[in-house]
Amino acid sequence: MKTVIIVPTYNEAENLPRLVASVLALPMDGLGMLIVDDNSPDGTGQLAEELGQKYDGRVQVLHRPGKMGLGTAYIQGFKCALDMGAEMIGQMDADFSHPIDTIPLLAQALKHVDVAIGSRYVPGGRLDDDWPLWRKRLSAFGNFYARTILSLPVQDVTGGFRLWRRETLQAIPLDRVRSNGYVFQVEMAYVAHRLGFRFTEIPIYFAERTCGQSKMSFRIQVEAAFNTWALLGRYRDLRRLPRTN
Repeated sequence: MKTVIIVPTYNEAENLPRLVASVLALPMDGLGMLIVDDNSPDGTGQLAEELGQKYDGRVQVLHRPGKMGLGTAYIQGFKCALDMGAEMIGQMDADFSHPIDTIPLLAQALKHVDVAIGSRYVPGGRLDDDWPLWRKRLSAFGNFYARTILSLPVQDVTGGFRLWRRETLQAIPLDRVRSNGYVFQVEMAYVAHRLGFRFTEIPIYFAERTCGQSKMSFRIQVEAAFNTWALLGRYRDLRRLPRTN
């Protein structure tokens, strides 16, 4: 598979069949999915296996023994996708909050940059219209907070809708990435920036999930606020890589 979209799951049986059908219907050659399931009690992992058979192996499944966190799910998924030989590796949620039809636009953008981000905070991007004002302001502040502390040239540093070039992930020291919650997205963006990789942001409409239960909590957001500062020291020794193109 040329492009592998990684989707971490925990109790997403309601969403997964529609999600897989929608992603694999995109007009992209060599497109597949990697489901990283944390032993979902609702049978998401087994359902993913059945979808793999239905779609002739275009859906691969990585089973984990329990709920181990978003960060480790993506790190294991990245390594697995690299081993599969993927040239482009994506990440997205299972709850339809990320617009599936934007994936080809991210892939097109990746021809000129190292990381393409589906962004809520560039012109044309926005949050769900039904979100209350306090929630929109909290999300915007979280991005401003992390972006300012880390001097990141990215507007949406907390978003989880991204497409990476293979060479970019190979250059990132994945074993050093320790964040395992909301701040994982911030850490990955910060490491890529420290190494000198190029970003672009494609505007998206971020929709509220309609099925299943959100994994976000106030505790996770507080954890992110504190852990953002730790990244400054953790990667002080990381130096920009020489560019070959």
